[in-house]
Amino acid sequence: MVFKECITDYHKTDNIEQPITNPYDESGIRYLLYLKSWIDTVQWHYEDLIRDPDIVPEYGMTLKRLIDHSNQYRTDIVEQIDDWFLDQFKNVKATPDARLNTESPAWVIDRLSILALKIYHMEEQVNRDDTDESHRNKSREKLNMLREQLVDISVSLDQLLEDIGKGKRIMKVYRQMKMYNDPATNPILYRHK
Repeated sequence: MVFKECITDYHKTDNIEQPITNPYDESGIRYLLYLKSWIDTVQWHYEDLIRDPDIVPEYGMTLKRLIDHSNQYRTDIVEQIDDWFLDQFKNVKATPDARLNTESPAWVIDRLSILALKIYHMEEQVNRDDTDESHRNKSREKLNMLREQLVDISVSLDQLLEDIGKGKRIMKVYRQMKMYNDPATNPILYRHK
């Protein structure tokens, strides 16, 4: 799984400033999946850092801006993944009874990427030796639920892609159109032009 590989690669140094070394060819889906996972993994650690009760406010503001930038980048990559799928299915004709889905394949992949991170970090909790058995047992229960979720969502994604490929589902992509990062639509930003 590309996500697990990426998360493991990141944690070799566990440094939010380390550059990405994506091992995949830029033209393939694995390249986008690895990039997506890297963004999520770095953001996971931004989110940990910003919750430090002793954080210096200026550093907290820097992290907030990094998180905002990361969220936008994450959304952009999800949309590129959807574009990849749209290209894959461009010749599929929908059947007359084809139905829409509530989310696109890439947004399902987004959920899988986050689940892979949750599993990695919950495994850390299960293996901690600086906590009690009760904490490890609760973490183990959560880990089992997360693994079940990963299987269920993976199967659902496979079924969705199969249905799209057979024309039973319509692949329709809605762009996020985030307004808070856009200097043309965020009033705070366009008032400062």
